[in-house]
Amino acid sequence: MQTPQTQPDPVLPHPAAARAWPAIVAGGLAIGTLDLAFAILFWLRHEVAPVQILQSIARGWMGDAAFDGGAAAAWLGAVSHYAIATMFVLAYYLAGRRLPALFARRLALGVAYGLLLYVLMNFVVLPLSAAGLPSFRNTAWVASSVVAHAVFGAMCAWFASLAAGAARVSGPRPAP
Repeated sequence: MQTPQTQPDPVLPHPAAARAWPAIVAGGLAIGTLDLAFAILFWLRHEVAPVQILQSIARGWMGDAAFDGGAAAAWLGAVSHYAIATMFVLAYYLAGRRLPALFARRLALGVAYGLLLYVLMNFVVLPLSAAGLPSFRNTAWVASSVVAHAVFGAMCAWFASLAAGAARVSGPRPAP
């Protein structure tokens, strides 16, 4: 409970803001599923099994041992993948609460956000993980991944905007 002497919680400053979570989680599920479908369909023609896609995600935690980890590594990859996708939406939502232009111009800024996510994931997160710097030799994969991330960014913005609408409360907002 907030008293005049305390600062509001930065994630959920009002109990009604808890209504934002369903849209945030739905966004993570939608983006995660679309991304997995995209990767599976792309790599099937290269004879890469879906379980290997999930194990390649777990590789960020386990290194190359993920490919010998069977179903457990695939599950770790799946859970990690959906958690990351959900965090993408949550990050946009939180940023949008501070910068309302992110909601007002959600398509353009969402696409830019998706491109930023591509750069951060491939040049910061993966190199710092056990997976290491990805290969960029497969230009079809790289180009389609960049486009896919632009779509994912727009989806993040849309679901975050839904979450922001769900979290709105009537009446004056408490001062920060």
